[in-house]
Amino acid sequence: MFTSVLMIEKALTSADVEFVTTLHGDEAVAFHVLLQPRGDQADRLLRAIDDVALGEIDEATREGRTPEGEAAASQGEQALEVSLLALRASGSTAEGRLIEDHPLDALKGLVDEVEADEVIVLTDPHYVEEFFHRDWASRARHKVGVPVLKLFSHSKV
Repeated sequence: MFTSVLMIEKALTSADVEFVTTLHGDEAVAFHVLLQPRGDQADRLLRAIDDVALGEIDEATREGRTPEGEAAASQGEQALEVSLLALRASGSTAEGRLIEDHPLDALKGLVDEVEADEVIVLTDPHYVEEFFHRDWASRARHKVGVPVLKLFSHSKV
């Protein structure tokens, strides 16, 4: 069985599930999902810049009202559960956990723990972080010791 660690920041859409579950054809895949709820206020400016870069000015103005920290944790739990159920419904094995601090350390630990074959980072575009190679996928490539595939989420939830 092929083992993938899937790093996400929100609930998977049906298109996302279809995308990741068909990457390896008919080979059975076990997914180990890591979800990090929204970051702290330091990330707010970067998120607003990304929204502007995507032409989503209304989203940029709403960044201050987006739940963060503890408030985001309960939404994160729900998003994780929805994602795991969707992966299982597609016929894949799936388990997961929320991560709150040091996502790359958690990722490295899980890759080693489950002897993962690959890491899939599935997020919305983060142009500022990507430009400076500070996004999860760019940093993970230097840390985890397995191939890292960077994919963009198909639609917003």
